[in-house]
Amino acid sequence: MAPRSQPTARQVRLGTELRKLRVSAGMSAREVVGILSSTSAQMSQVEAGLSGVSEERLRKLAALYGCGDEALIEALVEVATDRTRGWWEEYRDVLPPEFLDLAELENHARFIQVIATAHVPGLLQTEEYARAVFGYWVPPLPDNELDLWVAYRMRRQQILLRDNAVPYEAVLHESVLRTRVADRRVARGQLEELVRKSEHPGISVRVIPFDVDGFAGASSSLMYAGGRVPTLDTVQRDTPYGSAFLDAAAQLHDMRTLFRKVEEASLDPTRSRDFIHRLSKEL
Repeated sequence: MAPRSQPTARQVRLGTELRKLRVSAGMSAREVVGILSSTSAQMSQVEAGLSGVSEERLRKLAALYGCGDEALIEALVEVATDRTRGWWEEYRDVLPPEFLDLAELENHARFIQVIATAHVPGLLQTEEYARAVFGYWVPPLPDNELDLWVAYRMRRQQILLRDNAVPYEAVLHESVLRTRVADRRVARGQLEELVRKSEHPGISVRVIPFDVDGFAGASSSLMYAGGRVPTLDTVQRDTPYGSAFLDAAAQLHDMRTLFRKVEEASLDPTRSRDFIHRLSKEL
């Protein structure tokens, strides 16, 4: 089978985790291919996410590496054997790959935690708010592409409302609530939508008011997606050149710590809902 030309972030992550297990076992790729009667090229492709790996081969590798973490092994098998084509695949070669990777990450997440200090998080945006955000891009998107990007963002929100909804917690700085990406009407509609969504089971919205002392995390925006096991958690952060996905153990630890610090500075969900409601009435 020919190597994948554009592996998804999830496929790359599987290869990354297999490489981590090999390195932790103190084995070189050359040693492994010799034992498994494989080739260096095949091993390289698997660890880069360019080729898939069967459940049988994955379990052999885990045994060879002396991995006794059964929960991790089962989680990796789940990724390796998943042949489901998500709805986002309809947009492949139409939207940037990181858009699809983000939707896939959200779809498989066991929970999602978000810190927002600039814009309302995508999963909580109204259509008009999303259109204003995408419409501000430089160079501007043609109308047909703008419609497509907005529709895609709205479709991502289904994970919060489906039967097996993903538990979602967002911490928003007051600056997010007061910034008008469009006009007063759109701003009011977005605040009202935040109130409605915060009332939905499984969705928690918390606010950090301007007058909270000791909050220096104005650049702390991130999305933390919980994996089937903590080792497979992933952090997504926006950069000037697209999305960055972080998965190193030290990075995950730091981002968990950061989220707890920011959460501690926020109002509880009930007071936050009242806070947002008051702001909507002021518009």
